[in-house]
Formats: sequence, structure tokens, C-alpha cells
Amino acid sequence: MSNNRDITNDWEDDEDDVDLTTFDSDTDLVKKLRKANRLQEKKIKDLETNLGSLTKAQRERIIKDTFAQKGVNEKIASFIPADLEASEDAISGWLEQHSDVFGIQTPQQKTELSQRDIANLRQIDVVTNGALTPDKAEDLMSRVMNAANADELNAIIYGQPNNP
Repeated sequence: MSNNRDITNDWEDDEDDVDLTTFDSDTDLVKKLRKANRLQEKKIKDLETNLGSLTKAQRERIIKDTFAQKGVNEKIASFIPADLEASEDAISGWLEQHSDVFGIQTPQQKTELSQRDIANLRQIDVVTNGALTPDKAEDLMSRVMNAANADELNAIIYGQPNNP
């Protein structure tokens, strides 16, 4: 019976010879790949840090420019939510929405002039175009006072050019 071996014993012996937990970590290729992977991870981390700081700086610049354009105190920027899109339109919308909280006067929409208003403005322009202004009145009075004879006075009154 000693010559007969149990089949399960043969298989158990084979498993003991192979250690499945060990890898060929000593090869140069694996070392190089791990080193390259660490460098890539470090580079990605640096780039993410730079991107975060640049995004923050860009957001602050957009907020500052928008507030300056609107004439709003920059201290209000600390109340803007972090999840608000960093665009001029979004920030302007937020300012208009919360203007009553911060006491900000929002500019009223420009009203369109009606055709009647435009016609009235043109009529006023025509009337004032030929009007006698104070400097012209003073000049006319000085010319009348300095007239040497009746012909010069008639020329001034009737609008004829003065012939010297």
C-alpha cells in the first residue's frame, strides 16, 4: 500500500512549490514602470493644483471686474456662492437678484422713445436752431449802439450785410 499514492496528496505537494503571492518585482521593466507611474501621478497632482489656483484667480478677476463695472463694493464678493458659474452674466444676475439685500441700485432699463417723442425733439431742435442766443443779442445791441449813421442802422435792423 505504500506504493499507492493518494492523488490528492500529489496535487497538494505541487501547490506548496508555487508561491502565488510573489511577483517578479525585481525585473527592471517593472521598476521602470512603477517609477514612471509615480512621476505621472506627481505631475497630475501638480497640474491639478495649478488648475485649481488658476481657476480661483480667474474667478476672482471676473468678480472684481464685474463689481467694478457695476460700481459695487468688492466686499460683497465674499457672499457669492462658490458653486455660481464664474461668468459676467451669472454674477450680474446674482447681483440683480440680491440687490435688495445689499442695498444696490440696479440700473433701470432704457425706455424706447416713441415716434411722437422723436418728432417733438426734432421740432424743438428746429426752433432752437434759429433762435437768438444771448451772445448774439449782445452783439446786435453793440452794433446798433455803434452805428455811425442811419444807413448802418437800417442795414443792421433789416439784416443787410454791413458794407464798409
